[in-house]
Amino acid sequence: MNEMRIAALRRERGWTQERLAEASGIAVRTVQRLEGGKDASLETLSALARALEVPVRDLFAGEEPSGLDPAVRGLDERTAADQAARDRAVAGFWSLYSAIGVGFGIATALLVVLRVWSPLVFVAVGGYWAVGRLAGRFLLDSVVGPRLDRRYPLASTTSARGTGNSAPSGTETGTRTPPAG
Repeated sequence: MNEMRIAALRRERGWTQERLAEASGIAVRTVQRLEGGKDASLETLSALARALEVPVRDLFAGEEPSGLDPAVRGLDERTAADQAARDRAVAGFWSLYSAIGVGFGIATALLVVLRVWSPLVFVAVGGYWAVGRLAGRFLLDSVVGPRLDRRYPLASTTSARGTGNSAPSGTETGTRTPPAG
């Protein structure tokens, strides 16, 4: 491929190879091989660029974008497209969660107005928002998230805009190990 400047970018940050491997989710041996001049998969390049907070093209030394491999040139655009699609899917998940909760709230209000309610209705609605939030987080992290990882391999769990798979209220995001290469 082209000459890489991963070591220089890593040193600029004061990072060890182990720190870069941890931040990018790839093996230390892979970092060592890349710094030694070996080729990398597009997923690995994307993970490194994300960890170093640079566009993929900045991983290559002295190359004009036109001199880079066509697959590398388009990687930043594909990564951005994957991230946008993943963010939309996660936002849709949490919108559905909120819509169901609002539906429960409207149903509760209707039951109160019609005087066909009991304290159990309030427990059910409160339980939805408390337990449902945990269940939603669990489903997102264990079922939906891995499927999104497979569908959008260049995307990260959280995007630069902070939407990622975090819930709208800003709860802690899930974790994902980027693909190794």
